[in-house]
Amino acid sequence: MTDHPSPAPAVEDATLLRRVERGDEAALEAVYQRYGGACFRLARRILDEPHLAEDVVQQVFLALWQGSGYDPARGAVSTWLLSVTHHKAVDMLRRESGRRKRLAGDQELIERQVAGPGPAELAWATLRAERTREALRVLSAEHREVLLLAYYGGYTQREIADMTGLPLGTVKSRTLHAMKRMRAQLSGDIGTDGGPE
Repeated sequence: MTDHPSPAPAVEDATLLRRVERGDEAALEAVYQRYGGACFRLARRILDEPHLAEDVVQQVFLALWQGSGYDPARGAVSTWLLSVTHHKAVDMLRRESGRRKRLAGDQELIERQVAGPGPAELAWATLRAERTREALRVLSAEHREVLLLAYYGGYTQREIADMTGLPLGTVKSRTLHAMKRMRAQLSGDIGTDGGPE
């Protein structure tokens, strides 16, 4: 009984690929068993993360299953699979790099928010609050009331009219006048004509 030499791998690969093209899952599994490990090692070397390398290998063999575009004239199946793996791994590396940069930026913002404002921000906030209080003191009681109800209480002008018993037009004019006075006071350009409306 003589042993017959096994067919060359290229012939076996060509046969397996024809079967894959016909939808033979067993043939796809055989190609995966033969080259999946090498594809994974290449992807892992590029990406340095096993789960990303697994994703790349899955994409490569999915492309093979869906109609790879493999041309036997361009080289061996192994070369083609490793080339596709390389391209997909590099693409994923670029995507992951961009995603990581965005996450690092988001993380920095979160850390700043958690840490709270620094001394400089607190000083500016205190200064702004004091200047706002001073500007509010310049307003008449009537103007200050509508402004505080609107901007600090969150009420609409109609709600303020209902609460104070004032006509809506009066609430609107007092709000407008108060805003102009506040703006002038905060910009350091307060005039002397600040009589009530």
